[in-house]
Amino acid sequence: MADDEPKSIRSLFLSAERLRNNLNSFPDSNSPTYQENLTKAIATYESCLELSEQVALFSPNESLDDISSSDIQYMSTSYHLSELIQKIRSENVSERKANLLRARDHYERFFKLLDTYDVLSASDAKLWELYLDDKSSFSVASTRDAAARREAKIARFREEKELKRKIEYIQANPKLAENDEQVVRELHLTNIAFMVHQAFAALESLAQELHIISLAPTSPLQGERAAPQDGREDERNRDKYSERLDSQLPGLRYSGPILSSDGKPMRPFTLLDTRQRLQQGVFRPDHSLPTMTIDEYLEEEKRRGGIIEGGGEQSGIRPEVDEDDLRLADEETMKARAWDEFKEDNPKGSGNTINRG
Repeated sequence: MADDEPKSIRSLFLSAERLRNNLNSFPDSNSPTYQENLTKAIATYESCLELSEQVALFSPNESLDDISSSDIQYMSTSYHLSELIQKIRSENVSERKANLLRARDHYERFFKLLDTYDVLSASDAKLWELYLDDKSSFSVASTRDAAARREAKIARFREEKELKRKIEYIQANPKLAENDEQVVRELHLTNIAFMVHQAFAALESLAQELHIISLAPTSPLQGERAAPQDGREDERNRDKYSERLDSQLPGLRYSGPILSSDGKPMRPFTLLDTRQRLQQGVFRPDHSLPTMTIDEYLEEEKRRGGIIEGGGEQSGIRPEVDEDDLRLADEETMKARAWDEFKEDNPKGSGNTINRG
Protein backbone atom coordinates (compact mmCIF):
# COMPACT_ATOMS: atom_id res chain seq x y z
CA MET A 1 0.00 0.00 0.00
CA ALA A 2 1.52 3.33 -1.07
CA ASP A 3 2.17 5.92 1.63
CA ASP A 4 0.14 8.64 -0.09
CA GLU A 5 -3.04 6.53 -0.30
CA PRO A 6 -3.91 6.48 3.43
CA LYS A 7 -3.20 10.22 3.54
CA SER A 8 -5.69 10.78 0.70
CA ILE A 9 -8.32 8.78 2.56
CA ARG A 10 -7.52 10.69 5.72
CA SER A 11 -7.90 14.03 3.93
CA LEU A 12 -11.26 13.04 2.43
CA PHE A 13 -12.54 11.66 5.72
CA LEU A 14 -11.57 14.79 7.67
CA SER A 15 -13.26 16.99 5.05
CA ALA A 16 -16.42 14.89 5.25
CA GLU A 17 -16.41 15.03 9.05
CA ARG A 18 -16.02 18.80 8.98
CA LEU A 19 -18.92 19.20 6.53
CA ARG A 20 -21.10 16.88 8.63
CA ASN A 21 -20.38 18.76 11.86
CA ASN A 22 -21.06 22.11 10.18
CA LEU A 23 -24.61 20.98 9.42
CA ASN A 24 -25.45 21.51 13.10
CA SER A 25 -25.11 25.27 12.59
CA PHE A 26 -28.16 25.40 10.28
CA PRO A 27 -31.47 25.73 12.16
CA ASP A 28 -33.65 24.51 9.27
CA SER A 29 -32.78 21.17 7.73
CA ASN A 30 -35.16 21.86 4.82
CA SER A 31 -33.47 25.10 3.79
CA PRO A 32 -31.67 25.14 0.41
CA THR A 33 -28.36 26.02 2.12
CA TYR A 34 -28.61 23.04 4.48
CA GLN A 35 -29.52 20.65 1.67
CA GLU A 36 -26.66 21.95 -0.46
CA ASN A 37 -24.11 21.37 2.32
CA LEU A 38 -25.71 17.99 3.04
CA THR A 39 -25.16 16.98 -0.59
CA LYS A 40 -21.50 18.01 -0.36
CA ALA A 41 -20.98 15.99 2.83
CA ILE A 42 -22.58 12.89 1.28
CA ALA A 43 -20.47 13.20 -1.87
CA THR A 44 -17.27 13.53 0.19
CA TYR A 45 -18.05 10.44 2.28
CA GLU A 46 -18.85 8.52 -0.92
CA SER A 47 -15.46 9.52 -2.38
CA CYS A 48 -13.79 8.33 0.81
CA LEU A 49 -15.63 5.00 0.65
CA GLU A 50 -14.81 4.54 -3.02
CA LEU A 51 -11.12 5.22 -2.45
CA SER A 52 -10.95 2.85 0.54
CA GLU A 53 -12.35 0.09 -1.67
CA GLN A 54 -9.89 0.87 -4.46
CA VAL A 55 -6.88 0.57 -2.16
CA ALA A 56 -8.41 -2.43 -0.32
CA LEU A 57 -8.14 -0.70 3.02
CA PHE A 58 -10.27 -3.45 4.59
CA SER A 59 -9.96 -7.07 3.55
CA PRO A 60 -11.90 -10.17 4.65
CA ASN A 61 -8.56 -11.98 4.95
CA GLU A 62 -7.49 -9.74 7.82
CA SER A 63 -8.44 -9.59 11.50
CA LEU A 64 -9.08 -6.56 13.66
CA ASP A 65 -5.52 -6.76 15.01
CA ASP A 66 -4.21 -6.24 11.47
CA ILE A 67 -5.90 -2.83 11.19
CA SER A 68 -3.95 0.14 12.45
CA SER A 69 -5.52 2.18 15.21
CA SER A 70 -5.83 5.26 12.98
CA ASP A 71 -7.65 3.29 10.24
CA ILE A 72 -10.41 1.96 12.52
CA GLN A 73 -12.26 5.28 12.27
CA TYR A 74 -12.80 4.75 8.51
CA MET A 75 -15.06 1.81 9.33
CA SER A 76 -17.73 4.37 10.18
CA THR A 77 -17.92 5.83 6.64
CA SER A 78 -21.00 3.82 5.61
CA TYR A 79 -22.69 4.61 8.92
CA HIS A 80 -22.30 8.37 8.39
CA LEU A 81 -23.58 8.03 4.83
CA SER A 82 -26.75 6.32 6.08
CA GLU A 83 -27.24 8.97 8.72
CA LEU A 84 -26.95 11.82 6.20
CA ILE A 85 -28.99 10.22 3.39
CA GLN A 86 -32.01 10.00 5.72
CA LYS A 87 -31.90 13.81 6.01
CA ILE A 88 -32.33 14.42 2.28
CA ARG A 89 -35.50 16.37 1.58
CA SER A 90 -37.87 14.24 -0.50
CA GLU A 91 -40.45 15.69 -2.89
CA ASN A 92 -42.72 12.63 -2.96
CA VAL A 93 -43.23 9.16 -1.53
CA SER A 94 -41.24 7.37 -4.23
CA GLU A 95 -38.23 9.63 -3.64
CA ARG A 96 -38.43 9.10 0.11
CA LYS A 97 -38.61 5.34 -0.31
CA ALA A 98 -35.54 5.36 -2.59
CA ASN A 99 -33.56 7.36 -0.02
CA LEU A 100 -34.62 5.04 2.82
CA LEU A 101 -33.54 1.96 0.87
CA ARG A 102 -30.26 3.66 0.01
CA ALA A 103 -29.67 4.47 3.68
CA ARG A 104 -30.55 0.92 4.71
CA ASP A 105 -28.06 -0.46 2.20
CA HIS A 106 -25.24 1.57 3.77
CA TYR A 107 -26.23 0.48 7.28
CA GLU A 108 -26.00 -3.12 6.10
CA ARG A 109 -22.55 -2.49 4.59
CA PHE A 110 -21.50 -1.00 7.93
CA PHE A 111 -22.63 -4.09 9.85
CA LYS A 112 -21.17 -6.55 7.34
CA LEU A 113 -17.77 -4.88 7.67
CA LEU A 114 -17.89 -5.03 11.47
CA ASP A 115 -19.11 -8.62 11.39
CA THR A 116 -16.21 -9.59 9.13
CA TYR A 117 -13.72 -8.30 11.69
CA ASP A 118 -15.66 -9.67 14.70
CA VAL A 119 -16.13 -6.17 16.09
CA LEU A 120 -19.75 -6.81 17.12
CA SER A 121 -20.41 -7.91 20.68
CA ALA A 122 -22.30 -11.15 21.31
CA SER A 123 -25.61 -9.35 21.87
CA ASP A 124 -25.11 -7.13 18.81
CA ALA A 125 -24.18 -10.12 16.65
CA LYS A 126 -27.44 -11.79 17.70
CA LEU A 127 -29.40 -8.65 16.84
CA TRP A 128 -27.72 -8.57 13.44
CA GLU A 129 -28.87 -12.14 12.79
CA LEU A 130 -32.43 -11.22 13.83
CA TYR A 131 -32.36 -8.30 11.41
CA LEU A 132 -31.22 -10.49 8.52
CA ASP A 133 -34.00 -12.99 9.31
CA ASP A 134 -36.76 -10.38 9.09
CA LYS A 135 -35.78 -6.89 7.91
CA SER A 136 -39.35 -5.64 7.47
CA SER A 137 -40.37 -6.06 11.14
CA PHE A 138 -37.02 -5.74 12.88
CA SER A 139 -36.97 -4.38 16.44
CA VAL A 140 -34.19 -4.03 19.00
CA ALA A 141 -36.63 -5.60 21.47
CA SER A 142 -38.36 -8.23 19.37
CA THR A 143 -40.26 -9.91 22.21
CA ARG A 144 -44.00 -9.27 22.39
CA ASP A 145 -43.98 -9.19 26.18
CA ALA A 146 -44.32 -5.49 27.06
CA ALA A 147 -42.31 -5.82 30.27
CA ALA A 148 -39.52 -7.74 28.52
CA ARG A 149 -39.43 -5.18 25.71
CA ARG A 150 -39.11 -2.40 28.24
CA GLU A 151 -36.28 -4.14 30.08
CA ALA A 152 -34.42 -4.82 26.82
CA LYS A 153 -34.64 -1.19 25.76
CA ILE A 154 -33.55 0.02 29.19
CA ALA A 155 -30.53 -2.30 29.06
CA ARG A 156 -29.49 -0.99 25.64
CA PHE A 157 -30.00 2.59 26.82
CA ARG A 158 -27.67 1.98 29.77
CA GLU A 159 -25.03 0.46 27.50
CA GLU A 160 -25.30 3.40 25.14
CA LYS A 161 -25.06 5.88 28.00
CA GLU A 162 -21.92 4.20 29.31
CA LEU A 163 -20.30 4.24 25.87
CA LYS A 164 -21.10 7.91 25.47
CA ARG A 165 -19.63 8.70 28.91
CA LYS A 166 -16.42 6.88 27.99
CA ILE A 167 -16.11 8.76 24.69
CA GLU A 168 -16.65 12.12 26.38
CA TYR A 169 -14.03 11.32 29.01
CA ILE A 170 -11.32 10.46 26.47
CA GLN A 171 -12.18 13.48 24.31
CA ALA A 172 -12.02 15.75 27.37
CA ASN A 173 -8.52 14.45 28.14
CA PRO A 174 -6.70 14.52 24.78
CA LYS A 175 -3.32 14.06 26.43
CA LEU A 176 -4.29 10.47 27.20
CA ALA A 177 -4.16 9.66 23.52
CA GLU A 178 -1.14 11.74 22.55
CA ASN A 179 1.49 9.16 23.43
CA ASP A 180 -0.63 6.05 23.81
CA GLU A 181 -1.82 4.31 20.66
CA GLN A 182 -3.92 1.90 22.71
CA VAL A 183 -6.03 4.80 24.01
CA VAL A 184 -6.57 6.00 20.43
CA ARG A 185 -7.59 2.50 19.42
CA GLU A 186 -9.98 2.21 22.35
CA LEU A 187 -11.53 5.58 21.50
CA HIS A 188 -12.24 4.58 17.89
CA LEU A 189 -13.65 1.17 18.90
CA THR A 190 -15.87 2.80 21.53
CA ASN A 191 -17.12 5.23 18.89
CA ILE A 192 -17.89 2.29 16.59
CA ALA A 193 -19.77 0.48 19.40
CA PHE A 194 -21.85 3.61 20.03
CA MET A 195 -22.67 3.85 16.31
CA VAL A 196 -23.80 0.22 16.36
CA HIS A 197 -26.44 1.11 18.95
CA GLN A 198 -27.58 4.09 16.88
CA ALA A 199 -27.64 2.03 13.69
CA PHE A 200 -29.87 -0.71 15.13
CA ALA A 201 -32.35 1.93 16.36
CA ALA A 202 -32.28 3.53 12.90
CA LEU A 203 -32.95 0.18 11.18
CA GLU A 204 -36.01 -0.33 13.40
CA SER A 205 -37.29 3.13 12.48
CA LEU A 206 -36.58 2.52 8.78
CA ALA A 207 -38.54 -0.74 8.85
CA GLN A 208 -41.58 1.04 10.28
CA GLU A 209 -41.45 3.91 7.78
CA LEU A 210 -40.93 1.60 4.82
CA HIS A 211 -43.95 -0.43 5.92
CA ILE A 212 -46.11 2.70 5.98
CA ILE A 213 -44.84 3.76 2.55
CA SER A 214 -45.58 0.29 1.16
CA LEU A 215 -49.27 0.90 1.90
CA ALA A 216 -49.33 4.00 -0.30
CA PRO A 217 -50.19 3.75 -4.02
CA THR A 218 -47.33 4.25 -6.44
CA SER A 219 -46.86 7.92 -7.31
CA PRO A 220 -46.90 8.83 -11.02
CA LEU A 221 -43.45 9.07 -12.55
CA GLN A 222 -42.01 12.48 -13.35
CA GLY A 223 -43.56 13.85 -16.55
CA GLU A 224 -46.65 11.65 -16.25
CA ARG A 225 -50.06 13.00 -15.39
CA ALA A 226 -52.48 11.11 -13.22
CA ALA A 227 -55.61 9.96 -15.06
CA PRO A 228 -58.49 12.42 -14.45
CA GLN A 229 -61.36 11.10 -12.42
CA ASP A 230 -64.85 10.88 -13.86
CA GLY A 231 -66.80 13.89 -12.59
CA ARG A 232 -70.01 11.87 -12.38
CA GLU A 233 -68.32 9.20 -10.30
CA ASP A 234 -66.96 11.88 -7.99
CA GLU A 235 -70.48 13.34 -7.64
CA ARG A 236 -71.94 9.95 -6.77
CA ASN A 237 -69.34 9.28 -4.10
CA ARG A 238 -69.03 12.79 -2.70
CA ASP A 239 -71.45 12.40 0.19
CA LYS A 240 -70.84 8.71 0.89
CA TYR A 241 -69.10 7.64 4.07
CA SER A 242 -65.42 6.95 3.53
CA GLU A 243 -63.70 4.18 5.44
CA ARG A 244 -60.31 5.61 4.43
CA LEU A 245 -59.63 7.44 7.67
CA ASP A 246 -56.41 8.91 6.35
CA SER A 247 -57.88 10.36 3.14
CA GLN A 248 -57.23 13.88 4.37
CA LEU A 249 -53.46 13.57 3.84
CA PRO A 250 -52.59 15.30 0.55
CA GLY A 251 -50.28 13.24 -1.60
CA LEU A 252 -50.07 10.37 0.91
CA ARG A 253 -52.95 7.90 0.74
CA TYR A 254 -52.62 4.57 2.43
CA SER A 255 -54.67 1.40 2.32
CA GLY A 256 -54.74 -1.76 4.33
CA PRO A 257 -55.37 -2.42 8.01
CA ILE A 258 -54.84 0.37 10.54
CA LEU A 259 -53.76 -1.89 13.43
CA SER A 260 -51.80 -5.12 13.51
CA SER A 261 -53.04 -8.23 15.31
CA ASP A 262 -51.31 -7.12 18.52
CA GLY A 263 -52.75 -3.60 18.38
CA LYS A 264 -49.72 -1.84 16.90
CA PRO A 265 -50.54 1.10 14.55
CA MET A 266 -49.54 0.20 11.00
CA ARG A 267 -50.29 3.55 9.37
CA PRO A 268 -51.18 7.10 10.37
CA PHE A 269 -54.89 7.85 10.71
CA THR A 270 -57.34 10.47 11.99
CA LEU A 271 -60.84 9.70 13.24
CA LEU A 272 -63.44 11.50 11.11
CA ASP A 273 -67.22 11.40 10.69
CA THR A 274 -67.98 11.78 7.00
CA ARG A 275 -66.21 12.91 3.87
CA GLN A 276 -68.73 15.75 3.56
CA ARG A 277 -67.84 17.08 7.03
CA LEU A 278 -64.16 16.98 6.10
CA GLN A 279 -64.80 18.91 2.88
CA GLN A 280 -66.88 21.51 4.72
CA GLY A 281 -64.16 21.99 7.31
CA VAL A 282 -61.48 23.02 4.81
CA PHE A 283 -60.57 26.71 5.11
CA ARG A 284 -63.42 27.18 7.62
CA PRO A 285 -62.93 30.04 10.13
CA ASP A 286 -62.64 29.12 13.79
CA HIS A 287 -65.83 31.12 14.61
CA SER A 288 -69.35 31.28 13.20
CA LEU A 289 -69.89 34.05 10.68
CA PRO A 290 -73.29 35.89 10.30
CA THR A 291 -75.35 34.88 7.29
CA MET A 292 -77.62 37.99 7.25
CA THR A 293 -77.77 41.50 8.63
CA ILE A 294 -79.84 42.47 11.69
CA ASP A 295 -82.38 44.28 9.53
CA GLU A 296 -82.74 41.23 7.29
CA TYR A 297 -83.23 39.04 10.36
CA LEU A 298 -85.96 41.31 11.80
CA GLU A 299 -87.76 41.45 8.45
CA GLU A 300 -87.68 37.66 8.22
CA GLU A 301 -89.00 37.28 11.79
CA LYS A 302 -91.78 39.78 11.12
CA ARG A 303 -92.75 37.90 7.96
CA ARG A 304 -92.88 34.61 9.90
CA GLY A 305 -94.99 36.20 12.66
CA GLY A 306 -92.27 35.96 15.23
CA ILE A 307 -92.56 39.61 16.28
CA ILE A 308 -95.59 40.96 18.20
CA GLU A 309 -95.95 44.66 17.69
CA GLY A 310 -97.25 46.97 20.44
CA GLY A 311 -96.65 47.04 24.19
CA GLY A 312 -94.36 49.37 26.04
CA GLU A 313 -95.14 53.07 26.24
CA GLN A 314 -96.93 53.01 22.94
CA SER A 315 -99.64 50.71 24.37
CA GLY A 316 -100.84 53.44 26.77
CA ILE A 317 -101.35 56.03 24.07
CA ARG A 318 -104.91 55.98 22.78
CA PRO A 319 -105.41 57.29 19.28
CA GLU A 320 -107.61 60.40 19.04
CA VAL A 321 -111.02 59.81 17.48
CA ASP A 322 -112.11 62.06 14.71
CA GLU A 323 -115.27 63.76 16.14
CA ASP A 324 -116.65 64.24 12.65
CA ASP A 325 -116.57 60.49 11.97
CA LEU A 326 -119.84 59.39 13.64
CA ARG A 327 -119.24 55.68 12.95
CA LEU A 328 -115.91 55.61 14.72
CA ALA A 329 -117.30 57.74 17.56
CA ASP A 330 -120.12 55.25 18.14
CA GLU A 331 -117.65 52.34 18.15
CA GLU A 332 -115.45 53.99 20.77
CA THR A 333 -118.53 54.78 22.90
CA MET A 334 -119.68 51.14 22.76
CA LYS A 335 -116.21 49.90 23.72
CA ALA A 336 -116.11 52.23 26.71
CA ARG A 337 -119.53 51.11 27.93
CA ALA A 338 -118.61 47.42 27.52
CA TRP A 339 -115.43 47.99 29.55
CA ASP A 340 -117.35 49.77 32.34
CA GLU A 341 -119.90 46.96 32.54
CA PHE A 342 -117.10 44.35 32.71
CA LYS A 343 -115.46 46.17 35.61
CA GLU A 344 -118.74 46.38 37.51
CA ASP A 345 -119.38 42.64 37.06
CA ASN A 346 -115.79 41.74 37.95
CA PRO A 347 -114.53 43.93 40.77
CA LYS A 348 -110.75 44.10 41.31
CA GLY A 349 -109.41 41.01 43.13
CA SER A 350 -112.53 38.92 42.67
CA GLY A 351 -110.67 36.36 40.61
CA ASN A 352 -107.91 35.68 43.20
CA THR A 353 -109.33 33.03 45.61
CA ILE A 354 -106.15 31.03 46.27
CA ASN A 355 -104.94 32.90 49.39
CA ARG A 356 -108.41 33.48 50.97
CA GLY A 357 -109.01 31.87 54.36
